[in-house]
Amino acid sequence: MELIQSFSVDHMRIVPGIFTSRTDHLGDYTVTTYDIRLKRPNREPVIDVAAMHSLEHIIATYLRNDPDWKDEVVYWGPMGCLTGFYLILKGSRKAQELHEIMLKAFRYVDTVQEVPGATAVNCGYYRMHNLEMAKWYAKEFAGYLEANAGNDSIFEYPGTKRLVTDDGQHFYDS
Repeated sequence: MELIQSFSVDHMRIVPGIFTSRTDHLGDYTVTTYDIRLKRPNREPVIDVAAMHSLEHIIATYLRNDPDWKDEVVYWGPMGCLTGFYLILKGSRKAQELHEIMLKAFRYVDTVQEVPGATAVNCGYYRMHNLEMAKWYAKEFAGYLEANAGNDSIFEYPGTKRLVTDDGQHFYDS
């Protein structure tokens, strides 16, 4: 079975940043999945689950209310590995074009007094939130984005070449 594209990224070399994960053409529509990576996989502790849940609620609400972006947002949600989020947008933009909105969204977290939708009626597990830790992670990532705005490596996946032997075994160059 062929590896999916996100498993073909060298997770030992990826840094926090904003990356184009994949672009899909669905008939007349194009959707693009972006990897919003807050932590270096396999080298840093992952994001606390309750804080991740709070960031999901806060930033999804922010993006879906931003007048310039709300009509493009299809999905905002956590990665299973807890090192970042996936953002799916209608159309196709360069990863660099998301820098400003991500910086604003993560800065916005610090202004929030309560997690939106964190009630039994609105959330599948409303008791699993940690706003203070969410603010800490958001501040850390916003500072990183600001400090690295001119650094191309936060917008480009580290290159890997998948070498396939004659008998179908996969190897990576990293």
